[in-house]
Amino acid sequence: MLGPAAPAAAAGSRSLPHGIRRRRLAAAIALLLPLLVATAPAAAAPEPLPYGGGDAGGGETYDILPPGTNGTTPLVPLLGMQLAGVGRPAHNDDQFRPYQDLIRATPGLRRDQIGTYFADSTFGIPSGSVERQYSPRPDVTILRDKQYAIPRVYGADRDGVMFGAGWVGAEDRLFMMDVLRHVGRGELSSFAGGAPGNRSFEVDQWANAPYTEADLQRQVEQFDDLYGAEGARIQRDLHEYIAGVNAYIGEARGGQQTMPGEYAAIGRPAGPEPFRESDVVAIASLVGGIFGKGGGNEIGAVRLLQSFQQRFGSAEGRRLWGQLAAYDDPDAPTTVKPGPDAIRRSQCAARLDAVASGALSPRRARIAAARAAKRRRSACTAANDQRPSATWFPYQRPVRAAGGDRAVLPDPGSLRTQAIVTAGPDRSAQEHSATSRGAGLRDATEPSRALRGGPGLREGLIPTLGPSMSNALLVSGRHTDDGRPLAVFGPQVSYFAPQILMQSELQGGGISARGASFPGINMYVELGRGTDYAWSATSAGQDIIDSFALPLCEPGGGAPTTASMSYRYQGRCRPIEVLRRTNSWTPSLGDATPAGTQTMEAQRTALGIVRARGTVAGKPYAFTVLRSTYMHEVDSAVGFARFNQPALIRDVRSFVDAASHIGYTFNWFYADDRDIGYYNSGWNPKRQPGTTGQLPMAADDAWQGYDPATLLSQREPQANHPQVIDQDYITSWNNRQAQGFAGGDNNLFSSVFRSQLLDRQLDLRLASGDRRIALPEAVDAMSVASTTDLRGQEDLPLALDLLGDVSGEDATVRGAVAALRSWQHDGWHRIDRDDDGRYEHADAIRIMDAWWPRWVAAQFGPTLGTALLDDLRDFHEIDNAPNNHGAHQGSAYQNGWYGYVAKDLRQTLGRRVRQPYARTFCGGGDRGACRRALIDSLRAAARLTTAQVYPRDAVCAKKENAALDPQWCFDAILFRPLGGATQPLMDWQNRPTYQQVVQFRAHRTRPGG
Repeated sequence: MLGPAAPAAAAGSRSLPHGIRRRRLAAAIALLLPLLVATAPAAAAPEPLPYGGGDAGGGETYDILPPGTNGTTPLVPLLGMQLAGVGRPAHNDDQFRPYQDLIRATPGLRRDQIGTYFADSTFGIPSGSVERQYSPRPDVTILRDKQYAIPRVYGADRDGVMFGAGWVGAEDRLFMMDVLRHVGRGELSSFAGGAPGNRSFEVDQWANAPYTEADLQRQVEQFDDLYGAEGARIQRDLHEYIAGVNAYIGEARGGQQTMPGEYAAIGRPAGPEPFRESDVVAIASLVGGIFGKGGGNEIGAVRLLQSFQQRFGSAEGRRLWGQLAAYDDPDAPTTVKPGPDAIRRSQCAARLDAVASGALSPRRARIAAARAAKRRRSACTAANDQRPSATWFPYQRPVRAAGGDRAVLPDPGSLRTQAIVTAGPDRSAQEHSATSRGAGLRDATEPSRALRGGPGLREGLIPTLGPSMSNALLVSGRHTDDGRPLAVFGPQVSYFAPQILMQSELQGGGISARGASFPGINMYVELGRGTDYAWSATSAGQDIIDSFALPLCEPGGGAPTTASMSYRYQGRCRPIEVLRRTNSWTPSLGDATPAGTQTMEAQRTALGIVRARGTVAGKPYAFTVLRSTYMHEVDSAVGFARFNQPALIRDVRSFVDAASHIGYTFNWFYADDRDIGYYNSGWNPKRQPGTTGQLPMAADDAWQGYDPATLLSQREPQANHPQVIDQDYITSWNNRQAQGFAGGDNNLFSSVFRSQLLDRQLDLRLASGDRRIALPEAVDAMSVASTTDLRGQEDLPLALDLLGDVSGEDATVRGAVAALRSWQHDGWHRIDRDDDGRYEHADAIRIMDAWWPRWVAAQFGPTLGTALLDDLRDFHEIDNAPNNHGAHQGSAYQNGWYGYVAKDLRQTLGRRVRQPYARTFCGGGDRGACRRALIDSLRAAARLTTAQVYPRDAVCAKKENAALDPQWCFDAILFRPLGGATQPLMDWQNRPTYQQVVQFRAHRTRPGG
């Protein structure tokens, strides 16, 4: 096993990991022998590859990551920027304008213009374009280009590559890496100050991934036990990577004017403490816990279910709750396009659900099933529902056996959210939230929500880092201009200054890749390209977090209460383990928050972290949440390491195999010169028959094969994960993966999703049978989709159809409808196309923004009632607008009531849907009443002024933004400063933060010739 890395290893030194367990010694020696030989006296620094060297794919490859590569601003330039607006370091913002200006070059982008808006990602640097070449250790050479200073790391062997990756990570993002490791441990306020934003972030992290130092180190040390020689190699990579980080820290401390100036601002002028291997685990727990998980709010789902049943009765309430949860909405757009078999099965599932709910009699169901079987030669049975096919991937399928789902439901009104903050300034706000109406509907996944206050809440160092999601667009060679596949894809991770991703190229020792990674875990390129292939991901969010109901007990046999600190599991009364983190802070130049202290507490059991307490049939229970990747935060390194090794990625199928080793919930995409492919990764737990995990389960229903000592269990086989190769085109924008595959409770996979923005653009370009797409057109499709209002594209046409002729209405309504129809004619864009600082169709956009919340309330409020309407809005926000509640993070339309509105209006208009809601909400099903409700709400919205619809929030009220158009500013993207260097606001666009544009035209010999 690896021990802690040596502090601040001197440049030029080469050390080996130590502590390999004896029972692994033989395998480790066999693995490391060639590397031991490599530690002989160092030769000259490795020679960089020439431009295009090692690049077997040919073709065109580009990428972009705003604002710029250089994320280090020493103290003197930092003061100059803040006090006088001068001194911005080179390469701090040179990818900002190319990224922003693409929206005005599309549609109509030419092939020769792609390089204007994206960086050439061919391996190496053209002759004459090297800005700097240096060797921090004899086995490492690093080059940076003149245009963007993206680092190319060349190692004499794999050790050298890893050392270089650590060095450039620290060189470009040292302060951010330090921030992330403290956030990952739930101790940001102790490091950077006690601002409320800092405190709320660490509360969320401590609730979702609380670890002791021993826990973090254990995850490093178990790697060779779990993964053998491959795990030992990754341990060695980690050791060398940390050595590179610490070598850079040593140089920065040596007076080279390379220490980030933010350290002085927070009262730490000497810079960071040396990095440890456990820091990588802490950062991985943060990144994976935000972008690579799904589910976990079964407790909130219970509360919402009980609200539905209180309003509509037990049976209808349960059915409506399930339909609006949209776990299994066959009308939802999917990445794997449904074939006839999947459509047939979804229709069968709808009939089976109707029988289970009593909406369809068993006799009528048998007749319908018999007709379907005769017509399609396929049985409509619960057993058939569970079998995967080419386009049907069963996961968390409804339980249709006698007795239904074995969920454990708390007594209504008995649940109380478990406090995370036990002492400190946020304790009272948390206690108030735990007892208020609707408490806990989203608290299970965002326990700090109650602590954030209103829009005036002072920001912390990282006030927002939400799952901003990502998109992907791939087209099969059958539909491209030259017969070669193409891809435009990348992750949306919000916007920061410096960016929370970093670019690099890694070459040597079997590693060959270029792309982007998260600082602090950038040992490997996580999203990028290899020798002749490229890959990317979007967050998938399927449910890998379940809730378990544990009966409380007293060790001495006394009567338990909801405050008891022991629980019964596997026949024993066990103590609840308490994990505490106490943070203290003092004022600094960077954060003037008065001195304070706060203590957080997480209560851990064999089945996860206690999230709430309540009663079941009057008896006290603790309700926990258990994530399948908990205590295995870095195990996904196996898959990432393989992505970077061309010897292991020979084709699309070997890529899928590598992706299957990633425990995080991601949708993975692959493109080479012949194939496109998709695979959904994640440690999907194999649940017990009779359970779905969508509501709390009994302790006896723990996952199949679950071992509380290792926190491992059986998982769903690779064949059950959604996947497809060479579909006509593949799109993803965090939408539902495939028919049969349930969405997590953190997603709302309803009948409208933002992936339809991409689908529409591709469908328009492939409208005629022989139409083929060129690479610039694929960029056009992505960019046009990035400025389109999803409500406009999918919901507004239905509303306008229902309104029909408005000539008899008053002038306010007539004018509003005319503006909206004109906006529809031009494609529903939110764009300042002529760069005059104001949106085209500004009035229509204002009307739409003001109308949407009033429209939703008018359509659903009378049927749902005020209380349930509020509860459902709390669980799923009605609109994920570009402003993002003042966060200005770019990503929009991820979750919202867009599908609710569209499906209900389709039902009102008498149009076909695959799974109708049990009730038609708008106007109680009366078309005239629905029309009148929409007209009245539209009239009220149209009368609101721009100032009323777009009040100047904290961002737009700043002096430097005061002259900006309020509507444009309300949408604009903010690069949140992770330190002192800031960036101006950017035009809103809904696109990946890091993005690749690729089309390969060659490939190495594939397996089998």
